[in-house]
Amino acid sequence: MSKTILTCAVTGNLTKPEMTPYLPITPKQIADSCLGAAEAGAAVVHIHVRHPDTGKPSMELDHYSEVMHLIKAQNKELIINLTTGPGGRFIPSEDDPKVFAAGTTLCHPLKRVEHVAKLKPDICSLDLNTMNSGADVVINTPANVRKMAQVIKEAGVMPELEIFDTGDLNLAKDLIKEGVLEGPGLYTFVMGVKYGLNTDPATLLYMRDQLPQGAKWAAFGIAKAEFPIVAQAWLYGGHVRVGMEDNIYLDRGVLCESNAQLVSRANRIIKDLGGELATSREAREILDLKK
Repeated sequence: MSKTILTCAVTGNLTKPEMTPYLPITPKQIADSCLGAAEAGAAVVHIHVRHPDTGKPSMELDHYSEVMHLIKAQNKELIINLTTGPGGRFIPSEDDPKVFAAGTTLCHPLKRVEHVAKLKPDICSLDLNTMNSGADVVINTPANVRKMAQVIKEAGVMPELEIFDTGDLNLAKDLIKEGVLEGPGLYTFVMGVKYGLNTDPATLLYMRDQLPQGAKWAAFGIAKAEFPIVAQAWLYGGHVRVGMEDNIYLDRGVLCESNAQLVSRANRIIKDLGGELATSREAREILDLKK
C-alpha cells in the first residue's frame, strides 16, 4: 500500500483529567499536544476542546478557534480534523426514561456543527451511531445525521465517517445513495467500545470488506487494543489512529506523558512491519483534500 496516514486524537471527550495528569486541557495545551504529535509523525490531528478552568468537555466556538489559530501559527500543513461528536449523549431519568437526567448533552444537530461551518477545518468527524455507551445512550438519528452532513458539505469540509457497528456502515451507504454524502467516502472503524465492534482481526476484516469500492479507511482501538489495532489496520491496508482520547497508557500500568509518545510507538510498529508514515502534505494528496 501507499504510505500510512496517522491521526492523533489528542484529548477526546470521555478521558477525564483525574485519570491522568498529562491530559491536555487548555487551548494552548491542546495545540501544543497537536504540534508535538505532528513532530512525532502524525499527519492529522483530531480535536475536541475543553473548558480550561474545569477540564470538562466544551462545545464553545472560541475554544476551537483558539486551538486552530495556535496550530496554524506554527504548522500550516498539519491536517485539522474537528469533532462533531459532542451533543449526542442522552442519559434517561430513572423515574421517567423519556426525561433526560444530569449529564445529558443531547442538543440540536446544527449546534453540533456550528464550529465546522464557521472555522472550516480540513476534515470533521461525523458519527453515524445510535448505541448503548456505558450506562448512557448515544443518539445520532438518520434525520439528524442528514442535517449535519448538509452543513459539512456546504462548508466544503471532508466528513470522516466514524463507524461503531455494522449498521452504521449500512446507514452511510444509504446516505451516499441519497446524495447526502459523497462516495465512496472516508471511514474510521472504532474498535473496542463496549456494545460496538469487537477488536479481533476477523471483525476488522469483515468491516473492511463491506466498504464501498474505492473507499479510504482507518481503524483505531480503545484502551489496551490501541496498538494491536495499529498493526491490524496496517496489515489490512488501512490508516491508523492513536491518542489520549482512546488510550492513556504507553505500557501496562505506565501512563503516557504525551500524545507524541503514543504516535512514536505507533510509528515504530508501522516501520517494523515495513511501512512508512505519510507527511501531512502526502496525506492531503492521498485524501484528495481540496485545500
